[in-house]
Amino acid sequence: MALPFAVDGGIAGGAGSGGPIGVIVLQTDETLEAELRHAFADPDAPVYVNRIPSAETVTPETLAQMAFDLPAAAALLPASIPFRAIGYGCTSGSTVIGPDRVADLVQSAHPNALVTNPLTALRAACAALGIRRLGFVTPYVEDVTAAMRDALIEGGLEIASVASFEQVEEKVVARITEESVRAAAIAAARQAPCDAVFLSCTNLRAFKVIEAAEAEAGVPVLSSNLVFAWHLAMLSGLPAPGLPGTLGRSMALAAE
Repeated sequence: MALPFAVDGGIAGGAGSGGPIGVIVLQTDETLEAELRHAFADPDAPVYVNRIPSAETVTPETLAQMAFDLPAAAALLPASIPFRAIGYGCTSGSTVIGPDRVADLVQSAHPNALVTNPLTALRAACAALGIRRLGFVTPYVEDVTAAMRDALIEGGLEIASVASFEQVEEKVVARITEESVRAAAIAAARQAPCDAVFLSCTNLRAFKVIEAAEAEAGVPVLSSNLVFAWHLAMLSGLPAPGLPGTLGRSMALAAE
């Protein structure tokens, strides 16, 4: 017997005037999805995730390879959903591939979606908070860190200080303790006067220590996942009440 049924907009149709969001996460990333769940905890703010092949080591060559896989990864997000925003979750990959090319590759599968990445999101967050001069913390090896520093400068930001954990393996980056991340943020703020500290890499765990780091550093502390989630929320029109720190409070104030 064929059963009768009704249809509605599905989970994505419950997002009201905002959303839905798509996110492309690295195969080797262990942190981004967990921190995004804190930001978008509302079941009416759906986030759809797909993985993209990525190497165990972070080098300019392995990062550039992802450009070839981005269209296919984007195409595996549900074609039936009219995505408001799609994010490519790799700060260093966006630097090597280039934000404009990232957008083109994602839009080859979802032409109507707005596209962001942590590098673009950082620039937008800095503009929103009036930040020009950054203390810069990365987990990367020297050539990847240098490429990111240059990209930030080209985008109109000043770099007050640079420090790195100098790790090439993603699985090591994902296991750097939150206390180490907090201490690095404070050290970067004290190394030279800055408007904010940026903790680069979606695999660094930072959400739980951003408030404490800001309290001791005396300046806003931004992480890749923080600015990425914030920009996805801004582009999609969805609330993100789980965002910590100065950037999270700025969003809450704007919503009042």
